[in-house]
Amino acid sequence: MTRPKRAFTRYTTLNRVNHWINAGLFILLVLSGLSFFHPILFFLSGLFGGGQWARAAHPWFGVGLVISWIGMFIQFWRTNLFNRDDIAWSKAIVQVATNDDEHVPPIGRNNSGQKAVFWAMTLLIPTLFVTGLLIWEVYFGQATSIPVQRVAVLIHSLAALGAILVWVAHVYAAIWIRDSVRSMTQGYVTPGWAWHHHRKWFYQLASGQRAKTDPRKNP
Repeated sequence: MTRPKRAFTRYTTLNRVNHWINAGLFILLVLSGLSFFHPILFFLSGLFGGGQWARAAHPWFGVGLVISWIGMFIQFWRTNLFNRDDIAWSKAIVQVATNDDEHVPPIGRNNSGQKAVFWAMTLLIPTLFVTGLLIWEVYFGQATSIPVQRVAVLIHSLAALGAILVWVAHVYAAIWIRDSVRSMTQGYVTPGWAWHHHRKWFYQLASGQRAKTDPRKNP
């Protein structure tokens, strides 16, 4: 599909590649992790060639996820800092859900829901990584005691459950808000989409474009 001439760039190629690598690794971690979380889910190990392969691959997927998330954090942490606009937007969540634009406070590049997902994953992914190292028998089994490993397994499982719930909410919101997925596959949004969902960001971009095209501001 051809990109409209007046479209706004929302995510660069680097942003999108990093995001999809992160998403792919997360899905692999969920599938491999669930395969040995409960016997009823062991069939999922077949996706990786069996239980031993799933067990061997899972921690390496985790290492890749942490590296990928560091890239995501570097690129997006500034735009996910909370401010007063997020409080007003959150209070109007009913109006947001019903598309009552007249009563929804204008918001910047990201809303409070997107920011909450970002910071939740920023907490959960390192927690999963550290606890995962403690129960990685091949390399760290001799360095950690059984009681420590038991606590690490519990925390790891709870953090994994939390991360899955956050991921489900993230995917649901991306599908529910029309054309959001396109912004992460093709990188752009229309001016109408930007005005509807992120009005302050729209005004920032629109004023920037006017400055570039206005000869009085570009002598």
